[in-house]
Amino acid sequence: MAQDPSLTDDDRWRIALAKDRRFDGRFVTGVHSTGIYCRPSCPARAPRRENVRFYASCTEAEAAGLRACRRCAPNAVARDEAAVLAAIDEIKASEGTPRLGELAALAGYSAAHFQRVFSRATGLSPAAYTRALREERARSALTREGRVTGAIYEAGYESPSRFYEGAADKLGMQPSAWAHGGHGVTIRWAVVETTLGAMLVAATDKGVCRLSFGEGPADLARRFPNAELVEGGGPFAGLLAEVIAAVETPGQGAHIPLDVKGTAFQEACWRALRAVPAGETRTYAQIAAAAGNPKAVRAAGSANARNNVAVLIPCHRVVRTGGDIGGYAYGLEIKRELLKREGAE
Repeated sequence: MAQDPSLTDDDRWRIALAKDRRFDGRFVTGVHSTGIYCRPSCPARAPRRENVRFYASCTEAEAAGLRACRRCAPNAVARDEAAVLAAIDEIKASEGTPRLGELAALAGYSAAHFQRVFSRATGLSPAAYTRALREERARSALTREGRVTGAIYEAGYESPSRFYEGAADKLGMQPSAWAHGGHGVTIRWAVVETTLGAMLVAATDKGVCRLSFGEGPADLARRFPNAELVEGGGPFAGLLAEVIAAVETPGQGAHIPLDVKGTAFQEACWRALRAVPAGETRTYAQIAAAAGNPKAVRAAGSANARNNVAVLIPCHRVVRTGGDIGGYAYGLEIKRELLKREGAE
């Protein structure tokens, strides 16, 4: 198992000194003067740096001749991780909804303990993870299927009625709209000049669904080819004014309603991003941890890239571990300017 490329050994050493529990399971600290390896959060006194090496897994540490620390039991992390992965495989392979007791029995855990282990690793209970997986499958199938009913059964729902019970709230549009590029949805839009350049703002009656720089109505039409696109008008004018103000003064747009949908983890990342105060930054690892899955650093990066409402979901506040500014969909010049306006160092 390769080391996480988002972390350097200097990063790992700082994490070990801080005893940061969020990184348990992502690496272990090998202390060659004592012959043991520990979790990053091990409460024991910090060893001397020259005696320390970092390993991606318990298996690698043991292959180097080290044994597990009895105080922090790092190999228990590996067991929990294996239990969660086995449960996820079972959920994905099952045609129905596996019971909590059945999943716990696979790991040899009690139902209550397994629920805690699974929720800590994924940010969701097993039941919520199963629902999120079905909804994601339905969303994917609806983009491929010509018939909604076929997509519903392909996603694993027992009947169309079970899908429709909560589909509108979960998907943001009526189910057929996902199969037909926004059919039946009205999206109002405008392109306005700002101090950051030309900005496209688009919104449904639920909230802002697109905020981008350097795009126009043709780009919006490609995203929603069958939606009714209407330029400006109505209550949209007031919403547009609020959006412009939020962009010109970052950190002032938390009250603006959004109409964005993603996977359960992506939406958790977006909530974590909206919770980052103006003037502060977070790393991809910190966003992954805040979203409930510290190991999903790359997935957090993907969620960042799939943010459809720049500034309102402040993905510009994410930097790489070590302080490098990282990338930005609309160019580093805009990202630096946004951070500068917020007073971020």
